[in-house]
Amino acid sequence: MDSSKGSVVYDLVGVGCGPSNLALAIALEEKKSGQQALNAVFLDKQTEYCWHGNTMTGHSDLQISFLKDLVSLRSPTSPYSFINYLHIHGRLVDFINLGTFYPSRLEFNDYLRWVAQHFAGQCCYGQEVTAIEPVVTAGQVKTVRVWSRDTQGRSSVRETRAVVVSAGGTPSIPDLFQPFLADKRIFHHAQYLPSLAKVAANKSMPLRVAVIGAGQSAAEVFLDLQQQYPSAKVELVIRNFALKPADSSPFVNEIFNPDTTEFLFRQPVLQRQQWLYEYRHTNYAAVDTSMIEQIYGIFYRQKVAKAAQHVLRNLSVVEHVSTTAQGVQLTLHRLDSGERLVQEYDMVVLATGYRRQTHRELLAPLAPYLGNYEVDRDYRLKTTADFQVPVYLQGYCESSHGLSDTLLSVLAIRSDEISTALLAALDGPAPSAVVGKSAHSHRLYHEEWPT
Repeated sequence: MDSSKGSVVYDLVGVGCGPSNLALAIALEEKKSGQQALNAVFLDKQTEYCWHGNTMTGHSDLQISFLKDLVSLRSPTSPYSFINYLHIHGRLVDFINLGTFYPSRLEFNDYLRWVAQHFAGQCCYGQEVTAIEPVVTAGQVKTVRVWSRDTQGRSSVRETRAVVVSAGGTPSIPDLFQPFLADKRIFHHAQYLPSLAKVAANKSMPLRVAVIGAGQSAAEVFLDLQQQYPSAKVELVIRNFALKPADSSPFVNEIFNPDTTEFLFRQPVLQRQQWLYEYRHTNYAAVDTSMIEQIYGIFYRQKVAKAAQHVLRNLSVVEHVSTTAQGVQLTLHRLDSGERLVQEYDMVVLATGYRRQTHRELLAPLAPYLGNYEVDRDYRLKTTADFQVPVYLQGYCESSHGLSDTLLSVLAIRSDEISTALLAALDGPAPSAVVGKSAHSHRLYHEEWPT
């Protein structure tokens, strides 16, 4: 175990170096301009900066305006804006000529990597955080220890006065597929590109592929396979009757406005749950309309050619999974007719979404102080009175702060709110809200929505 970091008490340890914590690092830098900077470090399990790198296909475009970058909604003149990134790289005029608000994810990843380079001294890669535990002194907790493990399996520990957890989601694997995760022919969309390369090195292979899911990820995989593997037979398996379009109309898009966060947070719990359910189609199990039209066009041309290469298996669920040397067998249950069909595939891609429970796993040693993981308006976890370490959550507060919580939409504003609260907490005795016996747990309701 490497405990060399243990002699230093950090002001802040951030879990994750993704967009949320990059936005926070910028906000802290700007607020501390001309003052002594915080002794902060951000730990990330990736060995280098990459944003959804394993899923970046030719059909991967940003689904949100570039103006909702890391800073622009808070500070449009910031040097860390996407527009300044374009200017620095000599592409501003060219991007304007594209006439779009939606850059490719490849370009947005390059923008994020460019920002991350400015914070190379604070971002520590190849460090997977494994646990966060209290340091108890005279019955009080004023610091915590953050344990991490590097790519060689060596452990390190860092003591800190504050923590921000922004580790993202983990792939949601349906129970039926859990026993087969060691089979390289079955994998989640999160590992799409490297897993695809292992199974299908030859692009002329007549692959038989099942894509499970009805959201944007499933649609992107379908189109990528159709384009990159012209001999492949791809079956899109969805529970619903049809692919549903994501509603990105102007009025509906206002649910992602920063001031909507305040509105939703102040609503009674049941009312907030109703709102989340009513507008879930803006972000879950929905596909860009243009992409739906592309997929529909593919199936229509098949009808014209009388060649059913690809198949949409709607109103269908996977009822049984088995594997042989020849392939993966899925028993598909047709919901309307009750018919059961056994199909064999060379590869199964699970575009089944993500779960957001990592914060509970990492913070488990702090459970006696956290109640039911309720957060305050500034994203700070409510704790017992004897726990004085501010712990903030980014990306785990959808049920309390709205659908924008897991998206890029509020990064600039949320980083401003958290940085303000964090600096106030570190500068003086600003205790967090105290957990009571009646603390309400904010559930992540979208995890139970079908894909």
